[in-house]
Amino acid sequence: MKLTSCLLAAALATSTVELIPAPSVRAESLLSQATEAPRTGLSPRQATEAATALLQAIQTKNAAGIYALLSSPLQAATTAEAVAKRLESAPGIETFRVVAVNPGMDDTTVDTVAITNGGTREVPLMLVLDDDGKLLAWKWVGTMRPIEQTALNFVKDLDAGRWVAARYYLDLDFQKEISPADLQRKWTKLETVLGGVKRIKSALVASQGGEQQLVLVTIEFGTVTDNLFVIFNRQGRIINVDFSADLV
Repeated sequence: MKLTSCLLAAALATSTVELIPAPSVRAESLLSQATEAPRTGLSPRQATEAATALLQAIQTKNAAGIYALLSSPLQAATTAEAVAKRLESAPGIETFRVVAVNPGMDDTTVDTVAITNGGTREVPLMLVLDDDGKLLAWKWVGTMRPIEQTALNFVKDLDAGRWVAARYYLDLDFQKEISPADLQRKWTKLETVLGGVKRIKSALVASQGGEQQLVLVTIEFGTVTDNLFVIFNRQGRIINVDFSADLV
C-alpha cells in the first residue's frame, strides 16, 4: 500500500502563480505541460479478470472468496466473518458487467454495473485494485459516509484553490506541519504532473472504525484516472494525505 508520511507525495514544485486560472482553462494548460507519469503494471485484461472474479464472489455471497481477493492491508484489517456480515446488507446481484477500466499510477479503478432486484435495477459499483489485482476498496456508487464526504470536500477545496478552507479538515497537529502555501505548492505539482483535474469522481472507504481510517478519492486527471489516499483519525480529522511515492 502506498502510504507514506508526506502530504500529496507529488510535492516538488518550488513556486506557483498567485492567481489560479479557471478550472477548465487550467486543466487544458496543465495537460499540455504534463510529464510522463508511471503507470500500474496491471493490464486492463488482468483488471477485468480480477473484477469479474470479485463480482462473482459478491454475487454468490462467497465471503471466503472475497477475502482471498482482498489486498494484504485489507486482509490484515478484517476477517472473512466480517466480510460475510457486510454482505448481509448488500444488494443481491443478478448479473453484472464491467463498464470501464482506468489504469492509474499504482492502482486501477474499475467501473461496473450490477443488475439487482430481479433484473429491474442497475446499480453502479466501483472497484479499486492494486498492482496485483487485489481489492483495495469497493463501493456502491450513490451512497456516502461522513468521512467520504469530508474527503470529497477536502479535494474539491484543493481543486478550487481554497487552500485555507481545505486546511480546516486537517487534524490540528497536521495543520502545524502544513501551511496553506504548502497545500498550494503540492496540489499544483500534482496537477502539473498528471495534466490537470478533469473530474472528481467519487470517494470510497477502504477501512473504517480503527485508529486510522482510509478513504480513496477517485480523480480523473488529464492523463490518468487515479486515487488520492486520505487518512483520517478515529475522530474523523485528516492526519495524512498520500498519492504516490513515485512523484516524490
